[in-house]
Amino acid sequence: MSFSRWWTETTASLGDRLPLPLATLLLVLGAVLVAAGWYTFPAWVPRRLPRLRLPRLRRPRLRRPRRSRRPARTGDAAVVPSPREPEAEPAMTADVSLADRLAGQGRYAEAVRERLRAMVRELVARRVVTHEPGMTVVELVAAAARSRPPVEPPLGAAGAIFSELWYAHRTATAEHDRRMREHAEDLRRLLDGEGP
Repeated sequence: MSFSRWWTETTASLGDRLPLPLATLLLVLGAVLVAAGWYTFPAWVPRRLPRLRLPRLRRPRLRRPRRSRRPARTGDAAVVPSPREPEAEPAMTADVSLADRLAGQGRYAEAVRERLRAMVRELVARRVVTHEPGMTVVELVAAAARSRPPVEPPLGAAGAIFSELWYAHRTATAEHDRRMREHAEDLRRLLDGEGP
């Protein structure tokens, strides 16, 4: 059967079942819907279409050089600022002196960040935790508590201060820096084995 004969028979049978004005109205309505869909195309398509997940082959990971970047937010947990090369100098000395200078300039939020960085550095240097880029404060506290449970209170309190200033955007004060300094001293005492 040729296409022209099929078309003629199909339209004749459709004309027998539907009146011509209704068939015309349905065709016009269909054309309008297609045109509206074409005009608004990206808006109604889902952002992520479902994909077939194939098992990945394991490939060796290449180490990329670390970039200094502003702390990001992952879910509801704050991302821990990464320590700067723990082997280069004694564990807390550089970050603490920088934190003291920042606090002396009245830049308390940055001082709190540097004190937390020094605490993370101390934990990494003493092999309490292994730091991974993008590690959140919650993950850091959990990892340290698994390794040494007594360090959880001062580290958790320090992480709460850091999150409050950097992610809740509270105004940093000298009191925040003082409390952070106390938490850092408590952590160092606990790591040295002096007890709480």
